[in-house]
Amino acid sequence: MRKAFFFLVILLGSCASLKYEKHPEQEFRGAWVATVVNIDWPKSSDDVVAKQKTDFLELLDFYEDLNFNALIVQVRTAGDAFYPSKLAPWSRFLSGTEGKPKPGFEDALAWMVERTHERGMQFHAWLNPYRATFDLDTTILAENHDFIKHRDWMVKYGKKYYYDPGIKGVQQHLTKVVEEVVENYAVDGIHFDDYFYPYKIAGEVFNDSLSYTQNKLPNQSLADWRRSNVDSLVKNVHEAIKTKKPWVRFGISPFGVWKNSTTDPSGSATKAGQTTYEDLFADPLLWMKHGWVDYMVPQAYWSMHYPVASHEIIARWWAKNSSNTNLYMGNGAYKIRNNADVAWNDKYEIPKQLAMARNISEIAGNVFFSAKSLVNAQDDIKKQLHKKFYRKKAMIPAMANNVDRTIAPPIVTSIERRGKTIECCISHFDSVPRFLTLYNLKREATTVNKELLKKAYISMNQANSCITLDIKQERPKKHIGIVVEDAFGNQSQMIFLTRPKRTEQTNLKPLND
Repeated sequence: MRKAFFFLVILLGSCASLKYEKHPEQEFRGAWVATVVNIDWPKSSDDVVAKQKTDFLELLDFYEDLNFNALIVQVRTAGDAFYPSKLAPWSRFLSGTEGKPKPGFEDALAWMVERTHERGMQFHAWLNPYRATFDLDTTILAENHDFIKHRDWMVKYGKKYYYDPGIKGVQQHLTKVVEEVVENYAVDGIHFDDYFYPYKIAGEVFNDSLSYTQNKLPNQSLADWRRSNVDSLVKNVHEAIKTKKPWVRFGISPFGVWKNSTTDPSGSATKAGQTTYEDLFADPLLWMKHGWVDYMVPQAYWSMHYPVASHEIIARWWAKNSSNTNLYMGNGAYKIRNNADVAWNDKYEIPKQLAMARNISEIAGNVFFSAKSLVNAQDDIKKQLHKKFYRKKAMIPAMANNVDRTIAPPIVTSIERRGKTIECCISHFDSVPRFLTLYNLKREATTVNKELLKKAYISMNQANSCITLDIKQERPKKHIGIVVEDAFGNQSQMIFLTRPKRTEQTNLKPLND
């Protein structure tokens, strides 16, 4: 009897801990799509183009159905590119042979961006800046790989080669790599992960002594010099992005532990073996202070109460210490029922992390590593996420340092009922549009309790756009609101429409016309 009572108390306590805001109007919901060694996509570089495209669309369909609003896709893994580049060879993880494009897939990035936007989702291009090779086999590298062209830029460390961050030419080159992507593609974000200076390997030395001697300031320590090199790249990349396209977000996902409190009282109450500041020589607090990043996604890939590095402790530390940026938490979905930490066997582990994040006002979303982990998770996990957290759509939060713009409301040119679908067409006059956004409204001409219904991508040279609603699947209500959203995340004044009845096939005017 006492055992049964104890179990009931535990169960009630667990349920009580899952109180949270159920349907936030704004929330970043993302997944990292890792392409290095074909972790998530493509499943094999040997697959034909049709299969590679089908596999990517299936990933998109899964996350669209789960009401996610962003994918962070790795387009540079190790000095290579998933797009035609003047600065890097084609990735062998796409085509099978480094330097050679996939026949019939001559611009994978453009295709992925277009398909992602079609689903009303943002596309963030994830680049790994400093990793030059994935192993020591340099015979597979293309002639235009930086290892071949700029051997003096490379440092061998462990079983890989890395760009030396202390060389000015490297910093300039990597900034140009980002500029090339921003200039040529309609990406919504540029994303760096946690690989700055490499994670330390016992018995190995990262041999950058020459560049340190040549470039350090007087009395500058090696550690401070290394951090300043990473700071310079982050600052330069941010400036380059904002000069080219100020609406493109720059996000970074650092290793979850900045410092342990055992080495710095301002650090987190953790005992991580390596830290972002002391071992990877990255200082995200400085980047946030200066406004060099638009969002931060700390990789807190541990369970809620893992003794060495608790997800809860880390999340609360970042919430307390983040400023001047949007904060999202990185969740280790790859550990679900696949880790020595038994907490990951609990179907409520990820839900508890999400519930906690929604209860902390500074945290505005979550990103999962990696994309296939949720796809392959058992049905009970996926049902929990869909039913409890992602049943309704959400807008992506605007940037913390957003550019406020006034957007002219759209002009509705037609709204027609065609069998089981409704087609709404508009014209607009904004110079940097991104999405045509529809809302379900509970009452006529009111934005109270509005519910995001659907988004359609609008390109910059597209003055007219139509969006089709499936009545059975998307369930538009009697009253619909429509706005134009720009690339910064600003919205126009809402236009109110009444859903056409079955017999109505003619154009209607907006209610507030």
